[in-house]
Amino acid sequence: MTNTIVHIGGYTAASGGRGDGIVAARRDTESGELTPLGTVAVTDSPSFLVRHPALPVLYAVNELPAGQVSAFRVGGDGELTPLGVRPTGGADPCHLAVAPDGRHLFVANYGGGSVAVFPLGADGAPAERSDLVVHQGHGLDPERQEQAHCHMVSPAPGAGPLLAVDLGTDSIYRYDLDADPGRLVPREPRIRTAAGTGPRHLARHPDGRRCWVAGELDATVTAYESTPDGALHQRGRVDASGRTGHVQPSEIAVGPDGRFLYVGNRGVGTISVFALDAELPRLVAEVDTGGEWPRHFVLTGPHLYVADERADMVRVFRVDPDSGAPEPLGEPVPVPSPTCVLP
Repeated sequence: MTNTIVHIGGYTAASGGRGDGIVAARRDTESGELTPLGTVAVTDSPSFLVRHPALPVLYAVNELPAGQVSAFRVGGDGELTPLGVRPTGGADPCHLAVAPDGRHLFVANYGGGSVAVFPLGADGAPAERSDLVVHQGHGLDPERQEQAHCHMVSPAPGAGPLLAVDLGTDSIYRYDLDADPGRLVPREPRIRTAAGTGPRHLARHPDGRRCWVAGELDATVTAYESTPDGALHQRGRVDASGRTGHVQPSEIAVGPDGRFLYVGNRGVGTISVFALDAELPRLVAEVDTGGEWPRHFVLTGPHLYVADERADMVRVFRVDPDSGAPEPLGEPVPVPSPTCVLP
């Protein structure tokens, strides 16, 4: 039996949640079983987590009206030691990512509609913010798109631009990083989705040529082809779910072998599985998660872990390697208000 540590972020009382901070769990890589180890960092609403690519450092957004990012050194048993806290310059940061070379941290401020940049020290601690780019505009939905709402930052694995997905302006912005001053240089034009899409998250294919965007507001998946210069050309759209009722997509991810695309659907409580053997994703399975609000999921090895924010649980699945469909394993793991699972 081989064990690894998983960290789980979620909402605390500061955002109406029931958690206390970041929870650690031991994962059996063979069976997929998760054993919660308790709260290892008491911090307000760490709703999204990411690791440094080379150092034992974990970063969390603190999704608060005065947004913050917190850094922690990770111990061998998953314990977290604070490294530093920085203001993000915007409200309700909801996503973050580290540059592939480990030198900068990018944060998406949802409420502020902005992208923040932090240089990272040799120990992984974030220095003072080096840039803050604020998006302007609005979309069709007067309640959800009254202003810009940046929802994801996605650095290119290679030399391409950083992509910033903005739900409020129906746009994907492209930025080049001027590394020494830590400044973002806009690459025009921005990519506009169909009006009212409300793009939330983006998933890249391992081939570097394709990506897909989950539309939170219109319950779609939009397919794009990427060119070497970072341009995205839309290839079409499909429904995110085959179910009827309120569908509000959340996470989107490509399986490790690049054959299947997975989409979490809040409202109907499902994970959709799409085959990627044609120009547009083809729905081949849709699996109930056991809750109604699958906020986030992650694929690791043969397993899929789903965080259901409102059901206070993480559900474990084994993915069939041939069909791509997840099969539930065991009983749900109780975790209060989980919003992110980080292997």
